[in-house]
Amino acid sequence: MKFTKSPEIELSVHDTRLSIQQDNASMHVGTSVWPCSLVLVKFAERWDPLRCAAADNPYRDLLSFTGKRGIELGTGCGAAAMGLYLLGLHDVVLTDIAPVMPALKHNLKRNKSALKKTLKTAQLYWGNEEQLKSMKPPFDFVIAADVVYLEETVAPLIKAMDYLVAENGIVLLGYQLRSPEADEMFWQMCPDFFDVEKIPHEHLHPDYAYEESDMYVFRKKKKNT
Repeated sequence: MKFTKSPEIELSVHDTRLSIQQDNASMHVGTSVWPCSLVLVKFAERWDPLRCAAADNPYRDLLSFTGKRGIELGTGCGAAAMGLYLLGLHDVVLTDIAPVMPALKHNLKRNKSALKKTLKTAQLYWGNEEQLKSMKPPFDFVIAADVVYLEETVAPLIKAMDYLVAENGIVLLGYQLRSPEADEMFWQMCPDFFDVEKIPHEHLHPDYAYEESDMYVFRKKKKNT
C-alpha cells in the first residue's frame, strides 16, 4: 500500500523533536496520530525519573524504563513508542496490522536521526495466537493508546494485554471514549484481568491534559494460590 503524505504532527520529548507524518488518504484509522499517544508520552516526560527529583515524583518507580522490555499494541504512526524510547525504553517493539505498516515504517525512517536507530516492528493481530507467541513475552511494559473503538476487538485486545505483560509488569493505557458500546464492554471485562488505576488528571502534562483523554495503569490481578 502506498503511503500518502498528510499533515505532520510535531512532538518534543525533552530536547528532541519527533516529526510524525500522517497518511490521511488511507482507509485505516491507524495511519493518523491520535491524541492519547501524545498524552501518554508527555505524561511520562513530565515525571521522567532522570529529570524529576525523586522526592517530588510519585511515578519514579512506575516510569523507570532502564533495562525494561516494552511492546506497543496498535502503534499506528509510532508516536507513543518513539516517545517512550527517547525516555529510556530502549527495548521496545512496535506492532500493528499489515495495512498500517507503511505509515509506521515511513515515520521510523523519517525520525531515524532523532532516534539514532531504527526501532523494531512486527505485524500483530491481537487474536492471532501464533503472532502473540512470536512476540516472545513477557514484557515489562505493554503500551496502548486510543485502541478501544470497535466492540469486536475489545476481547482480543484485553486478552493480548494479559498474555503479553509480565506478572509484575505494567500496561500504560491512553484512553478516550470512541464508542459507547466498546467502552462499556472494555470496562466490564478489564476487572477480570487487571487492577486498574486512573492517573489523576492534574498529573498529566499541563499542555496535554485534554479534557476528554485519560491515562490508566493496569496491573495483572494476582492469581489465588
